[in-house]
Amino acid sequence: MKKWLSWMTLGLLSLLLSGCGYNQFQARDEAVKAAWGEVVNQYQRRADLVPNLVNTVKGYASHERETLEAVTKARAAATSIQVTPEVLNDPQAFQRFQQAQGQLTQALSRLLAVSENYPQLKADGLFRDLQSQLEGTENRITVARQRYIKSVEEYNVLARSFPTNLTAMMFGYPVRPSFTVDNEKAISNAPAVNFGK
Repeated sequence: MKKWLSWMTLGLLSLLLSGCGYNQFQARDEAVKAAWGEVVNQYQRRADLVPNLVNTVKGYASHERETLEAVTKARAAATSIQVTPEVLNDPQAFQRFQQAQGQLTQALSRLLAVSENYPQLKADGLFRDLQSQLEGTENRITVARQRYIKSVEEYNVLARSFPTNLTAMMFGYPVRPSFTVDNEKAISNAPAVNFGK
């Protein structure tokens, strides 16, 4: 009878533990880290392209110094933030990282707009190749961010659903921050397009 009771207790305990979600948290946590690694990888690719792009534009538009300096400063700020696994668990650090990358995106947009004023620059093969690589990298960043957002969504649903939320509280799996837009009101308006000078 004691053997039967111990087997029943062991079976009940294993059934309870299998429903706690601990292993799911391990899998989802690793998926979030892998998705974040790809986001960082694509941002690094963009940061590596920027000096070549800036130097190419310098050759044609040296008097656009303010724009070139803004890109260089934004790249320096974006690459100065140490991207560690702790960034994923610290909403303020995550926000600083997002802001730095957003500033680099804006500076690059201004730099590419400068090229519109220089037909010989637009015709330069190296510039066109760099611009194409940068556009491809921006698309890769978008895809990597989408995958990260999906991964965080799955993790957060697990962390907030019952009974796995109890496991999350017990083992310290907080809800993770996702990417957001700095100024939602600004992007809700359609951009003004003006082909006149």
